[in-house]
Amino acid sequence: MTESTPPTPTPAYLWFDTEFTSLDPSQARLLQVALLVTDINLNRLTPPEDDLNICIALEDGAPVSGWVEENLADLLAQCRSDTAVPVAEADAQLAALVDKAVGPAAKDIADRPVLAGNAVHMDLLMARLFLPDFEKRLHYRLLDVSTLKLLWNDHHQGEAFEKDTAGAVAANLPDGIAPPTGEAHDAYYDIHASLAEMNYYRGRLLT
Repeated sequence: MTESTPPTPTPAYLWFDTEFTSLDPSQARLLQVALLVTDINLNRLTPPEDDLNICIALEDGAPVSGWVEENLADLLAQCRSDTAVPVAEADAQLAALVDKAVGPAAKDIADRPVLAGNAVHMDLLMARLFLPDFEKRLHYRLLDVSTLKLLWNDHHQGEAFEKDTAGAVAANLPDGIAPPTGEAHDAYYDIHASLAEMNYYRGRLLT
């Protein structure tokens, strides 16, 4: 019997979240992107000051869903202001942070870092639509904390992780990662919430 080759560890987890104008991909425009890079043990690979939290410039007349108009009014105001960043510039900044953390994009897609977060398939869709340089640096797999959430909730009813609660997020973040300001539906807060939730499940499901 031949010995199997052990898998190569993932070079990094790219904790990534987006806010956007609509769940309809044909109408959606990016509003905010956030990125924090860790290794597979949830240790930072870059210092906090390198984290990205970018408001994206929203063109005049872009359609916005009623939910976003009502619940993300402050973010919309920033995206419509002179402080917002063009989406191409945001793409370049995201790609540069990945390169700083793990080096230039590997030729083999299987050797690239993995996008991580909650329901991160939606964020991957946004990256494919609007962030081509960043998307070229991504593995084909995803680390979706929602998978662990489903397993946990199905077998541990009454013990759900409350990621929208700042105290729960702060208490479960890995060492070396400080609690963020903000609240749910802020992309930078949400990547910290996903990290905290992953750390919570890692100590209960994966050990």
